[in-house]
Amino acid sequence: MQLTGYSQVRYQFLQEKGKHNGFDIRRARVDLKGSITPVFAYRLQVDFAGQPKLIDAYGEIKLADYFSLIVGQFKIPFSMENLTSSNKLEMIDRSQVVEALVARSKDVIGNQNGRDIGIQAGGTILKVKDTPVIEYRIGVFNGSGINVADTANNEKDVTGRLIFTPLKGLSFGGGYYKGWDKTIKPDVLGKSQTRNRIGAEFSYVLSRFSLKGEYIAGEDGKTNRSGWYIQAGYFVIPQKLQVLGKYDIYDPNTSTPNNISTNYVFGANYNFNNWSRLQSFYTIKQEEGPAIKNNFLSVQYQIGF
Repeated sequence: MQLTGYSQVRYQFLQEKGKHNGFDIRRARVDLKGSITPVFAYRLQVDFAGQPKLIDAYGEIKLADYFSLIVGQFKIPFSMENLTSSNKLEMIDRSQVVEALVARSKDVIGNQNGRDIGIQAGGTILKVKDTPVIEYRIGVFNGSGINVADTANNEKDVTGRLIFTPLKGLSFGGGYYKGWDKTIKPDVLGKSQTRNRIGAEFSYVLSRFSLKGEYIAGEDGKTNRSGWYIQAGYFVIPQKLQVLGKYDIYDPNTSTPNNISTNYVFGANYNFNNWSRLQSFYTIKQEEGPAIKNNFLSVQYQIGF
């Protein structure tokens, strides 16, 4: 049994008119996980920031390296950045397209912390010198998010992810998500609309340099959305001081002109040790259409145990 946790305290300086600068508690999580036997494992994670909520609650059956089952509430196997734990993110915020299309803050189903309730099969098909070469995940989910039963329909959402790692430090692959959601139009309230996603990703990580990127396209009913990002980082002081930059672009409706949002993000992380770090990033926001002054600076301190 292992008990861990972390909290993230953020300060934001917002340029946008009508917004207020200040501190907030991003996350305050306690995570309990362990193994009853080499075959059976479990996890419970709760976030106490704001209104307390259950984040993870699942059991896992590990039958072999190439096959395991997870049942309960957990992250959907889609998007590299979604599957990266919030306390391991190299930047303070996830990319626009991940927030919009992977069950997070701007998704049509609301902010579900990238999670859902369901069952997943997965494992490593091939290993070379203990390095996974081919990994897969296939899951079936309610499609309604965390801590709720399926409210959209009797159909279930299906998703899958396939990752190749031909060389140590280099991986690439993609994922597919096919699902349903309640339409928000009053005349057809209660009827279902498609909620599909497709994505591609790559990651190249050396001891001091890293390069990562993703492309995701989504379909919500008759609305098509897409976006991508590319991110580079370098440790100026090995394992301590890391500088990063990201180009992040998102189109919330590919049929509508002049609505693309582009973020230029740059900043640095300083790791005091394995459980404490300071992050500072400045985001330049550019939206097509009327110019808005809405750049912002975020500083976040994270401490864990």
